[in-house]
Amino acid sequence: MVGTRSPEGVPAGLATRRIDFDDPESLADGFADVDTLLLISAGYGEDDTVIARHGAAIEAVEKAGVRHVVYTSLTAAGDHLPYALPHRWTERRLMGGTTCWTILRNGLYAELLAGFAVTDPDGKLTVPLAGGRLAAVAREDLADVAARVVTEASSHVGRIYELVGEQAIGGCDLAEVLTDATGTTVSYEPVTLARTRETLSVSGAAAFQVPMMVGTLSAIASGVMDATEGDLASLLGKAPRSALTVIAAAVNSRTPAGDKRAQGLGH
Repeated sequence: MVGTRSPEGVPAGLATRRIDFDDPESLADGFADVDTLLLISAGYGEDDTVIARHGAAIEAVEKAGVRHVVYTSLTAAGDHLPYALPHRWTERRLMGGTTCWTILRNGLYAELLAGFAVTDPDGKLTVPLAGGRLAAVAREDLADVAARVVTEASSHVGRIYELVGEQAIGGCDLAEVLTDATGTTVSYEPVTLARTRETLSVSGAAAFQVPMMVGTLSAIASGVMDATEGDLASLLGKAPRSALTVIAAAVNSRTPAGDKRAQGLGH
């Protein structure tokens, strides 16, 4: 069963229910007769907004008698990130509630780094990562783990899993990907966080997104997001996708010189 605020967007053939965390009245019917629920974090908003959404969802879960909740949280290394608080609040709420639970502490996505891999007008990579690196993880791997845990929920009761990538990626790696994609040497010359904040402030981003993005870049640059030890491979039952390959595929897909290369890149 797929729960979504926009059932009309779900492919035909899938059973759906309307579930909107911002409309708590939709949750009682949405969670009725559900045995195991994959609760996807609703992080687009300020902390109080996100906490209210998750709180309403968990309250409805308990009233509906859902037996087991699997929650997509944030890696422990992410305690330094601006959006960590709602995740930790939700974990505590689940642990103190009446349902069985499993916590999937997802690392930051390889696709996020791909979004940072953009040259400035002078052809340089200026993302402010300093010498820091990120144990980036492919979103498809996180989805595969979630599917496996949900379908084998009884084997994962009360467990907290760290799901980070096995490859730590830094600014120099991104510059190499860009060099390969464009056929032109791209140098890595990071600017300051202050300069990045100024740029983001006039980019059209929502007000709450600016400190979130700057805080993310700051955490990576500081070196606290590079630990690669976790449970990803054991839960997948195979080697995780290469974060660098995922990044290269995304970069190649948006660069004319990389179109042919992208066709040969797998996950």
